[in-house]
Amino acid sequence: MSDIFYGKEKGEGQMVKLAEQKEEGWVQVIFAPEECKNLPQSVSGLFVGKYLETAFCTEKEGRILYVGMGKEPLDRIRIKELCAKAVKTCTEKKLKEVALEVSALTDHGGIDAIRDIVEGALLGTYGQIGFKKEQEEKSNLYLLGVSQEKSKEAQKLLEETVAVTEGIVFARNMVNLPGNHLRPADFAEKIMDFVKDVPVEAVCYDAAQLKEMGMEALLAVGQSSEFPPCMLVLHYKNDKDSQRVTGLVGKGVTCDTGGYCLKQAGSMMGIKGDMAGGAAVAGAVYALAKCNVKTNVVAVIPMCENRISSGSLLPGDVISSYSGKTIEIGNTDAEGRLILADAVSFAIKHGHVTEVLDIATLTGAVVSLLGFSIGGVICDKDDWFSEFAYASEGSGERYLRIPFYAEHEKMIESEIADIRNISKGGCGTITAGLFIRAFAEG
Repeated sequence: MSDIFYGKEKGEGQMVKLAEQKEEGWVQVIFAPEECKNLPQSVSGLFVGKYLETAFCTEKEGRILYVGMGKEPLDRIRIKELCAKAVKTCTEKKLKEVALEVSALTDHGGIDAIRDIVEGALLGTYGQIGFKKEQEEKSNLYLLGVSQEKSKEAQKLLEETVAVTEGIVFARNMVNLPGNHLRPADFAEKIMDFVKDVPVEAVCYDAAQLKEMGMEALLAVGQSSEFPPCMLVLHYKNDKDSQRVTGLVGKGVTCDTGGYCLKQAGSMMGIKGDMAGGAAVAGAVYALAKCNVKTNVVAVIPMCENRISSGSLLPGDVISSYSGKTIEIGNTDAEGRLILADAVSFAIKHGHVTEVLDIATLTGAVVSLLGFSIGGVICDKDDWFSEFAYASEGSGERYLRIPFYAEHEKMIESEIADIRNISKGGCGTITAGLFIRAFAEG
């Protein structure tokens, strides 16, 4: 991730120095509304300020990139997109010193817009993890145009957002790693290394310990691979005055072939990313700890591979679970909910959590419903969902709460076990959520 600076010491002063020296690698970014009247002659006719439109010009002050803000009111997502577009355009031109004049954005979003400016700018420099000999160099990003009376608040918002963005970048890096570079044990090791400098206690349970503990559902999936399963538990306790403990549970399937219910060939390139929920949970815990947030969290990330072998699960099998409930296997590609069931049970019994937020790349059905830009949510507690919805507005992310009723619970009833891991009648997203709920003990 690129470095970002704010303030006279590293921001404005550094930009003045670069401008005076007219170094080749620097550029100032100015955000301009559509049909702006104050544009220089050099871009007149070439740039009208349409949303995400860009134009470079050289003036006596140095090299400038104009980025169009368009006519529509700026919301959080548009501010992020503007800053990401600006930084990406500069880095594609190999410009390594980029200064964003942000006053036009904070005029619309207030000083809180610093969060979106920083996140958009930093993620605009993100590149896929590569294994080529030559890698992209980092850029230095600078924020200009914040008033002196708002400078302390801006600095605090910047530092918080950098921590959150570090968590996002970590999660992206994990998702983008090839499967042969991220076995379950590798995943656990990378997370433990990531959180080692923040006040988080990390405990990893290996396959032998999982067997002794009775994590039957996780082991049933993980035994299909020569790379054994494990489970990582992260503890962040920073509110001694509260009995509330939030459980974050994230799916960590580092390779998902679908097992004997094999996925189609066209979807196989995405099977390495089935641990995105676990990566997101790790990034969230890191950000909470880095920002010293007053809260208590226990995060549980079950990790395994879902492959085909002589010991793999078969449709029709009946397995046990950490909770003691038995599960009929209707589909071996519905493996995520199996390992999450054990993780949720563990969070409740040993982490003593008072609520569970489960994050997973769980069902293709939700993509059919909402596409890739909206997340589906199943929740059985209104006030808990209200907190989640409030937070989603603050992050600029989009979610839809999906309803469920008693008839949906009947869809995963089994004639030979306590529960079935897949519905007999559709509603794949709802029934997946209800399966996990069955292990949450209220």
